[in-house]
Amino acid sequence: MKTMFPLTLAAVVSTLCLTSAPLRAADTDSRIESTAAKSYVFKTVLKDDSIKTQSKDGVVTLTGTVAEASHKSLAEDTVASLPGVKRVDDQLTLSGEQPVEHSDTWINLKIKTALLFHRSVSASGTTVYVKDGVVTLQGVASSLAQKELTTEYAKDVDHVKEVKNDMTIAASPATPDSTIGDKMDDASITAEVKSALFSHRSTSALHTTISTADGVVTVTGIAKNDAEKSLVTKLASDINGVSSVVNNMTIAVPVAAN
Repeated sequence: MKTMFPLTLAAVVSTLCLTSAPLRAADTDSRIESTAAKSYVFKTVLKDDSIKTQSKDGVVTLTGTVAEASHKSLAEDTVASLPGVKRVDDQLTLSGEQPVEHSDTWINLKIKTALLFHRSVSASGTTVYVKDGVVTLQGVASSLAQKELTTEYAKDVDHVKEVKNDMTIAASPATPDSTIGDKMDDASITAEVKSALFSHRSTSALHTTISTADGVVTVTGIAKNDAEKSLVTKLASDINGVSSVVNNMTIAVPVAAN
């Protein structure tokens, strides 16, 4: 009998370990699905899309439809940044007719995406018109600086030929009721930084890795020069919810001509 007790106890402990592992995995999957649904990106930008998030052992499958290609990448990048996610299987499809690449409608969507996440400009307060690659901006800017920055962001969108900014300057800037940064989660910040860098032609081709912890964004990758590295910092710093940016990008070594 004395020898049976340790064996019996070991068997019980082994059984508990085997049964608790699936429970922990199920808890993690449930948390991933819940956190994705509660994320800022899913609750705001993707709220009108039909997205189903299903996690199995940390592998997340996204199914359903989204209105724009940018929404597809936003959903994938947001979920991929959540704790416990090992991989994302993006099966989302685009609903409705999509604009021809580099067309006026395509440029319009690119500009709206570029303005969407930057806190120093107002996407909702800016109306964008595009005709043969020439962009006209209308609306109300809170200051001359905001108006000029809106022009700058629009100019940096691929295939924009010219920007005419007809925005007016508000007599007195509106005071927001709350700071949007208070509502932001790290996964949404990471996804928005990636989207912002991809939207700008000066940074769209860069291969960067973005991570966020408590609003602090860390960027790694390779930049061609100091100006390109500084631009990444500038764009990332202006994203809603970002408290600071740690830019660990390295500068590429020029290849000597033979």
